[in-house]
Amino acid sequence: MIVERIWTGNAFRNYNYLIACPESGEALAIDPLDHEKCLNAARVRGWQITQILNTHEHHDHTGGNAAVVAATGAKVIAHHLAGGRIPGVDRGVKAGDVIKVGKTVELECLDTPGHTMCHICLRAHGDQPALFSGDTLFNAGAGNCHNGGNVEAMYATFADQIAKLPDDTRVYPGHDYIENNLRFTLAREPDNAAAQSLLPEVAGHDAASARVTTLGEEKQFNTFMRLSSPSVIAHLREQFPELPEAPDAKTVFTKLRELRNTW
Repeated sequence: MIVERIWTGNAFRNYNYLIACPESGEALAIDPLDHEKCLNAARVRGWQITQILNTHEHHDHTGGNAAVVAATGAKVIAHHLAGGRIPGVDRGVKAGDVIKVGKTVELECLDTPGHTMCHICLRAHGDQPALFSGDTLFNAGAGNCHNGGNVEAMYATFADQIAKLPDDTRVYPGHDYIENNLRFTLAREPDNAAAQSLLPEVAGHDAASARVTTLGEEKQFNTFMRLSSPSVIAHLREQFPELPEAPDAKTVFTKLRELRNTW
């Protein structure tokens, strides 16, 4: 499996992705908003985009579909309940479904509600596991639930699915928000050494060449994966004095998301 990460450089700080089979040259485009960059990257690499996967229905992830389909004839894949929200869906997928790309690439669909209720993440197994996480998991953060989402569903996605994946899973999110997310981490957990160390590296960084994190690293500096940290809980209580002495993880997650909404 070859992964081409495409930095759009737009105001929304989107990442688009091409996943290619090295044997056949067939490629899957994930959320190809910047269709020109995606099509050009495929041409340069000699790949043929045969499929598009939309992680969810928001326009900054689906807006390039029509142009890519017009140029390549690619089939559009999305959550099986998102067809009414995404024009031209050819295949609706559910949890456990497999997307095959060329001869060698197989990607497992995870049904990951929270940011929206029709959100798909893709998991690549193998020697180098990877997660294409859309707007569910960001570097050092979690997606918001403003536009058709649900924070309780997001917590369940993190607790029941994301957190249980192998620590060496590489994380490929839909946006670059790492600098602001790390600042949020340090506001909630000022003694987080991993966040303190990483922030200078990413402050003002070039998102096009930013390194890819792993889930093991995320568990060190992503506040939404540190729900039992005494420091996180103590500082959260400063904002929410009514918080019980030993709050459950779901409550901590929900309160963190509430604070992040206005950060």
